[in-house]
Amino acid sequence: MLTYHTWQDSLIDFEVDETYKGALNVLHWTYDHYGDDVIYACSFGIEGIVLIDLISKVKPDANIVFLDTDVHFKETYETIEKVKEKYPQLNIELKRPSISLEEQAKLYGDELWKTNPNKCCEIRKIIPLHETLTGAKAWISGLRREQSETRRHVEFINKDNKFQSIKICPLIHWTWKDVWRYVSKHQLTYNPLHDQGYPSIGCAHCTKPAYTMDDLRSGRWAGLNKTECGLHVD
Repeated sequence: MLTYHTWQDSLIDFEVDETYKGALNVLHWTYDHYGDDVIYACSFGIEGIVLIDLISKVKPDANIVFLDTDVHFKETYETIEKVKEKYPQLNIELKRPSISLEEQAKLYGDELWKTNPNKCCEIRKIIPLHETLTGAKAWISGLRREQSETRRHVEFINKDNKFQSIKICPLIHWTWKDVWRYVSKHQLTYNPLHDQGYPSIGCAHCTKPAYTMDDLRSGRWAGLNKTECGLHVD
């Protein structure tokens, strides 16, 4: 048994089993405590595909949001449609920014993701998630400790100061191999870009194939001093 503290400093024990490494237990606890007031912010990458399948076992009509920046790969949108077909009970929303790409260009210049990627992420991802989480008590994320140095200390339950919420991370103990074993075992549909050298998939303009498997996020904002969109940084 591993013990983790909630943001209220109350103790909760999750059994980290070999099969799911605590993920199902965390999800059961989450939906038992928060019910419909939980939103899964899903990128529809490979971790997202695993979490959607696990969530469907616990809460078949769960609320899931995809932050649609208007500049994702076509393969990502196609994957979302396939997931909708497989899990028709899930409430999957595509949340778009309040301003279009054309309006953004008029205000900040063309291709803001090149000149000021942090501002672009703020407009097209952070603000929309703020809007989505208004009224929600908790949100779920697919963060894994293995993904990057900035994620090594993520817990199952985290106080999220940025969004004034509780962030639940059921997959923190899963490895890259664990994720793929699960997908293979359950024959889950996933984004085909994963088979083309993209372990982490974001917006099309800011994502390239990873240049090293030692850093699964090395293809994100390549050449820039940036490794996170800002959703998981206080």
